[in-house]
Amino acid sequence: MIKKILLLILMLALMAYLVVALTALNNKPARQTCSDMELIIKDTVYAGFINKEEIKNILQKKGIYPVGKPMEHISTKSLERELKKHPLIDEVECYKTPNGKIKVEATQRIPILRIMAANGDDYYLDNKGMIMPPEAKCIAHRVIVTGNVEKSFAMRDLYKFGVFLQNNKFWEAQIEQVNVLPDKNIEFIPRVGSHLVYLGKLDDFEQKLERLKTFYTKALNKVGWNKYSRISLEFNNQIICTKPEPKGTIQVVTDSINTTHRVLE
Repeated sequence: MIKKILLLILMLALMAYLVVALTALNNKPARQTCSDMELIIKDTVYAGFINKEEIKNILQKKGIYPVGKPMEHISTKSLERELKKHPLIDEVECYKTPNGKIKVEATQRIPILRIMAANGDDYYLDNKGMIMPPEAKCIAHRVIVTGNVEKSFAMRDLYKFGVFLQNNKFWEAQIEQVNVLPDKNIEFIPRVGSHLVYLGKLDDFEQKLERLKTFYTKALNKVGWNKYSRISLEFNNQIICTKPEPKGTIQVVTDSINTTHRVLE
């Protein structure tokens, strides 16, 4: 019986505390002035594309910058609607804190490729396969894609290639520019070496690049990165290397990586 009475007293005390706490939480913002706005970037690996000063300028232009205003007059939904228009913001959530601040939690859209097509299209492709305008002002280096790039091809095929590069630090650093040929075959310019790499169709590009990486390690590190002017990965289990000013096929060699290399001079 005594235990039941003590339990009842404890529950009543807890309920009274919750009522007081909720009342204080609900009433406090109404009597406060917003003292600060905090920006939290959820994808911290790519933090820096958008910053607090930029957010402040956007809200000031619309006359809804919260700092200095009574908390009860601040609409967090209005802040969210305006900030979602930013080309680099994917999702945003704004909320009030008990100590009189507005917190802005933003998830950035991450550009993975810069498209500069022959037809005049100029845009970024983000990590969800969506098109972003060039005024997004991405400060990070992104691989440039040129040539015959239709938006449907970019959002489907090139998107997969871009996600691969985003998750593969070696190839993201090594590939400087990708060019799409009229038949949708792919070639790219590496940052190291004076050769052009012909990838062919984007089918099985992961395996093709893995073969090339092995070739780089076991062959070019020995003979020199400027020995060939063109390296073709078009055919399975075969890497065709062309020397500068090619005149014809002179030999076929096989090395320890079990891939046939046809050398042209």
